[in-house]
Amino acid sequence: MSNNWNEFQTQLENCLCPPGNGVFTVNTAKERKEALHQKLYKETAQEKVNALWQSSISELPSSEHKAVILGISSDCGGGILRGANWGPLLLRTTMIEQQPQTKSFDMGDIRIIPHLLHDKYLNDGTIENCQKALYKKDDANNKSDYAVSPLSITEDVCDSFYANLPEKGIFGIGGDHSISYPLTKSFLKAKRDRGIRTAIIHFDAHTDLLVERLGIDLCFGSWCTHILEYLPDPSHLIQIGIRSSGKPKSHWEETFGVKQHWAHEIQEQGAQNIVDDIIEQLKRDNVDELYVSFDIDALDAKWASATGTPEPDGMTPDESLLILKALSKQFPITGADMMEIAPFTDSSLIGQSSSETTLKEGAKISAFLIDAMNK
Repeated sequence: MSNNWNEFQTQLENCLCPPGNGVFTVNTAKERKEALHQKLYKETAQEKVNALWQSSISELPSSEHKAVILGISSDCGGGILRGANWGPLLLRTTMIEQQPQTKSFDMGDIRIIPHLLHDKYLNDGTIENCQKALYKKDDANNKSDYAVSPLSITEDVCDSFYANLPEKGIFGIGGDHSISYPLTKSFLKAKRDRGIRTAIIHFDAHTDLLVERLGIDLCFGSWCTHILEYLPDPSHLIQIGIRSSGKPKSHWEETFGVKQHWAHEIQEQGAQNIVDDIIEQLKRDNVDELYVSFDIDALDAKWASATGTPEPDGMTPDESLLILKALSKQFPITGADMMEIAPFTDSSLIGQSSSETTLKEGAKISAFLIDAMNK
């Protein structure tokens, strides 16, 4: 972590790349990246895009926007259907086209080696080789020992971000849900150090409360378990929309101390009653600020089938926005993310394009969260 702006700017220029470039390709989807760069920079030539992006980084401290976008194009921590690495590129494009009123500062994408997840799973030789590939590090050019895996780079960048820009917040775009581990961990540590009481509002069809999956402790199904220690209380992880679980609600609440509102409860009691209960809990616990982590599969598969694990009997977009609007009226939302949009997967059983529908609803919710963070 760097507390010095010049060092942090150098870290960003090394560890990040222009928006949309985080998904590693050579020629594949070149036109999609160029379309985004044309919208953002009025330019498509890569050298010019790089120069414009680097120039923009220097303007981050003075930006009027509190919401800062960070793309993490990694699906290495995912599971069933892969492809969420394309989410940051195509969600940005959709937001620009369909939610033009929403403004933010786009910091760019984490540089991704698509085979990696976290540095703790790598030996020293692999880390050294990857540093050479990402940062051109060699004996004659001994650059700082930056991390090389998506989760590790994201945590390092976010730690430096909050140290230098404590009044701004990150809106993370994934990628699979393992990415929320470093995003929320950095957020919670920074707020705790400032004496700010926080809660995580987690929209998802799944609990993500495994201790490990196939021997790996950090993945899309376990990230929540490993951020509980950074919350003021485990009950400050509030999960909404759960419906796909091998164990009953009582198991998760009693084992981990979290609070859950399952999808069938929202349908039976109404979204307004559910959010009233959440607000009552947050006020009782003297919570100051919220972080919203939104897995797109919290929505019913009718609305969000372009994702790794679409589930039926889920929430509607209107129910989600009703809850978010009610929460934002009572508490500042100072960090958020949108995860698990996999635009090129199509598990839809309906006649419309699953990708277009999923991106549309994801963009609508993302725009609301960014606007709330900018307040």
